[in-house]
Amino acid sequence: MNWETHRVFNQPKPLSNSNLFLSDTALREAVARQHAAWDLDVLASLGQQLGSAESLELGRLANANPPDLLRFEPTGEPLDDVRFHPAWHLLMQGLVANRVHNLPWEEDARIGSYVARAARFLLHAQVEAGTLCPITMTHGAIPLLQQSLPAEFKAWLTPLLSDRYDAHLLPGDKKRGLLMGMGMTEKQGGSDVLSNTTTATAIEGRGPGKPYRLVGHKWFFSVPQSDAHLVLAQTEGGLSCFFLPRILPDGERNHVRIQRLKDKLGNRSNASSEVEFFDAVGWLLGEEGDGVRHILKMGGHTRFDCALGSHGMMRRAFSVALYHAFQRQVFGKPLIEQPLMRQVLSRMALRLEGQTALLFRLAHARENVADGREQVISRLLTPAAKFEVCRQGIPFVAEAMEVLGGIGYCEESELPRLYREMPVNSIWEGSGNVMCLDVLRSLKKMPLATEEVQQRLYQVRGQNRLFDKAARQFQQRLKRGDEAQGRAIASQLFNLYAAAEMLEFSSPPLADAWCRLTLDERGDTQIDERLCQQLLERAIGAQ
Repeated sequence: MNWETHRVFNQPKPLSNSNLFLSDTALREAVARQHAAWDLDVLASLGQQLGSAESLELGRLANANPPDLLRFEPTGEPLDDVRFHPAWHLLMQGLVANRVHNLPWEEDARIGSYVARAARFLLHAQVEAGTLCPITMTHGAIPLLQQSLPAEFKAWLTPLLSDRYDAHLLPGDKKRGLLMGMGMTEKQGGSDVLSNTTTATAIEGRGPGKPYRLVGHKWFFSVPQSDAHLVLAQTEGGLSCFFLPRILPDGERNHVRIQRLKDKLGNRSNASSEVEFFDAVGWLLGEEGDGVRHILKMGGHTRFDCALGSHGMMRRAFSVALYHAFQRQVFGKPLIEQPLMRQVLSRMALRLEGQTALLFRLAHARENVADGREQVISRLLTPAAKFEVCRQGIPFVAEAMEVLGGIGYCEESELPRLYREMPVNSIWEGSGNVMCLDVLRSLKKMPLATEEVQQRLYQVRGQNRLFDKAARQFQQRLKRGDEAQGRAIASQLFNLYAAAEMLEFSSPPLADAWCRLTLDERGDTQIDERLCQQLLERAIGAQ
């Protein structure tokens, strides 16, 4: 007898073996426009590698097998080590080999290196996001350490700038490559780091580069297996920043005890921990009382990476949905040809176009902060971008799930992992309200900020009536300076600057559509068919 109950058909294959870079027209254009065209061949090669089935499987394995905390040696001695699945180490090797942690900080770094590094980061985010945590913190810490690393650790600069991943538990000067972590948050404080209670007492005199003994705790101690952490602690002179190595110069383990690894909604591949300091030794960076300023230097880079990471995951979710829509037959024709679905996918593509344009303009500004105008753009738009992009990411991935239907909700799909991963970037390095307050603070404290905003909006006035109206409304909001309007100000700042980039560099229909999508209070977001076709073609790219 024939017991076959049905044939499997009309089930799209998962997206794999695609080129993550060549398929993204907006990204290719932005990289070239922002002075990193010299990296296009490398990015194309990287896009092919990361889009492979093998790379995507590494991302799945690293999250299906989260790290374990090993508390004790077989002899009963404290171990406090973290064990990772081999997939984690392979992903880390790729990130470090591609210098995603240090490309802009090389002595002979090329013009556009910050932009090139941003593109590499974005491509890796489409494969696995947890491994980006140690990468972004190392990237943010290196420029600070280049200026103020204590004398005992000067030899660390060479492995910090290498392209080798070295997971061995050794003193930093004996390793081929190093990674940094960060520890700011305490139970009682969260973003209010001034309420930290961890104390630091000088061992042999106070001052920059001197060793202190730290007693206290950290509620979130990111990547405890890092070779060193930058931590905040209270001194006689106020809240200060310390360099806390995992292995002390004499080869002994520092007195940092891991209490547990966090059981998180997403970000499963990455180890986040709670720790206690029992006379741990840290070296003061800068002056006592200057800790927040130092940490914020690092935080600017990591906040930008939060926006990049969310954008990368949005792009991956969209790519998965688009690939599905081309294959799935619904009511007699491909899903991609259904008018309502074309509107959904085109709006998603348009959202990514505007974000890409703004994020890579911001990457260029962050590379050129010595220029006063670029410094203002960097200071204003980094928190605005983190707020707006990370906030948009959560419903964006949910929309991609709907395109796939029930398949997208099941764990065999990439989308549940992306959905769980999305909220962390909105929370880490300061939640939405903290970012909006930072935007308001920058507008108030930086004399050139309002002038820069007005000048940029003026440069493209007269090209779109929605833009001109929104620009006038925004400037009125700035004059009132109402803190309760902080979210509206941060969101509109991002959307207006993205619109300015689109109006200057994109086709008029594309720029006009962005203005309707983000600036039209009536919610008129229907996209005409010719533009739908253009957006979808640009999203497929030239593979």
